[in-house]
Amino acid sequence: MIYSCLYYGTLLYNLVHTNESDFNIVDRIIEKKKWNTKRILTICGITVLVLLIGGSIYFTSGKSKLTVDTERLTISQVTKGPFQVTIPVNGIVMPITTIYLDAVEGGLVEAKYVEDGANLKKGDPILKLSNTDLELSLANQETNVYAAQTQMQISHNNAQQNTISKLNQMADVDNAYKEAERLYKLNKHLYEQKAIGQQEYQIALNTYQYQLNRKKLTSQILKQDTLLTKQQDIQTKEQYAQMRNTLNLMRKKVSDLIVRAPIDGQLTSMDSEVGQNKNKGERLGQIDVLSGYKVRVDVDDHYISQIYIGLTGTFTFADKNYTLKITKVFPQVANGKFQVDMQFVGTAPTGIRRGQTLQILLALSDETRQVLLPKGGFYQQTGGNWIFKMSEDGKSAYKVDIQLGRQNTDYYEILQGLKPGDKVITSSYETYGDIQELILNK
Repeated sequence: MIYSCLYYGTLLYNLVHTNESDFNIVDRIIEKKKWNTKRILTICGITVLVLLIGGSIYFTSGKSKLTVDTERLTISQVTKGPFQVTIPVNGIVMPITTIYLDAVEGGLVEAKYVEDGANLKKGDPILKLSNTDLELSLANQETNVYAAQTQMQISHNNAQQNTISKLNQMADVDNAYKEAERLYKLNKHLYEQKAIGQQEYQIALNTYQYQLNRKKLTSQILKQDTLLTKQQDIQTKEQYAQMRNTLNLMRKKVSDLIVRAPIDGQLTSMDSEVGQNKNKGERLGQIDVLSGYKVRVDVDDHYISQIYIGLTGTFTFADKNYTLKITKVFPQVANGKFQVDMQFVGTAPTGIRRGQTLQILLALSDETRQVLLPKGGFYQQTGGNWIFKMSEDGKSAYKVDIQLGRQNTDYYEILQGLKPGDKVITSSYETYGDIQELILNK
C-alpha cells in the first residue's frame, strides 16, 4: 500500500510541475491569482499523499487479528480454590516384609518339595541340593575328630600314669627323708652325750641333708609336672573343642543343602529345577510375609530435594480413595530415578495383590487456597508468560501477560495477570503465530 501511495503521489507531483509549454498555451497576459490551479493541485497532492501514507501506517501497525470458531477452542475460567502441589508417580505393591532365599552352599538341585506360590510354615523344606565335595569334607572332619578324641584319651591316660609314678617316687623320697631325719636327730643327741663319735654323727648329718635336698627337688619336679599336665590337658581340650566346632559347622553346611523356610509366608520368585546347578550365594527365591503390603515408588530425581519421610499420596482403587505415607527414602539414583517405600494409612484395599501397579498422586506441599488456572496446550507456545483472555462481551480474546507459580496435575497457580472469574483460552496456540487478537465466531 505504501508503494501505491508513493506512485500516485509522484504522478500527481509531476502533473502539477509540468511546464506550461507542454500544454501549448498561447502566450498572453493572465492576471495572477492567489489560489491558482497549480497551488491548489500541489496542496491536494501533498494532502492525499500524507493521508495515504498515514492510513497505510495505521492499518499495518495495528493489531493483527484472526477469526476462529469457538467450537475449536477450550475456554476455561480462572477460579480460587484449594491447591496442592502434586506429581503423578507409579508404585508397585509389595509385601511389607520379604526374606530372600540364597544358596548358602552351591550344589546340584536334587529334589523340589514345593512349587512357586506355596504357603509355608517356618522350617518347611523347599528343595535339596547335592554337594559331594562338601559331604566328603564332612566325613573327613568327623574322622579327624574321632581320631583327636582317641589321642586325647591316650594322652590323658599317659599323663595320669606319669603323675602316679611321680607320686610314688615322691612317697619313696619322703620316706627316705623321714628316716634320715630320725637317724640324724638320734645321732645328734648321742653325739652331744659323747655316746658316739663325730664320724658317725657326720654321716647321719650328710644323709639327712641329702634326703632333704632330694625331697625339695622331687617336690618341685612334681609341682612342675602337675602344671605341665594341666596345661597340656587344657590345650588338648581346646583343640578338640575347635575341631568339634568345625565339625558342627560342616554339619550345618551339609544341613543347609536342604533349603527351608526361615519364616511363615508365601514362596515367590522360585527359579529352580531338578538337575539345575546353583552357585553359592545365588538367589533361589523369596518368602513374602503376608501380614501386610507396602508400595515401592519410582520418583524422578528432579524432586529428590523435596521428598522426605512423612509425605503422603493418594490413589483410587475400586472407586474408593486411599492414602499412602512415605516411610523410607532410598538415596541411590539410577536411570534418573530414585525409590521410596510407602505404607497404607489405615486399612489396605481389599483385593489388592502383590505386583499390582498403582497410579499415585504424591503431594509435595500442604493444601492452601490460591488463584487457579486449568492446565492446557497453550503453555507449549507461551511458556506461561501470556495467554488469550476473553473480552467481557465474549466476542474476542486478546493477549495479556501473566505470571505462573507452582503447578500440579490439573492447575497452575496464578501470581499475576488474572483474577477469579476471568475466562481464558487454554487450548493450543500452535497455529496462531503472532496474532494479537482473536475474533470469536460462535
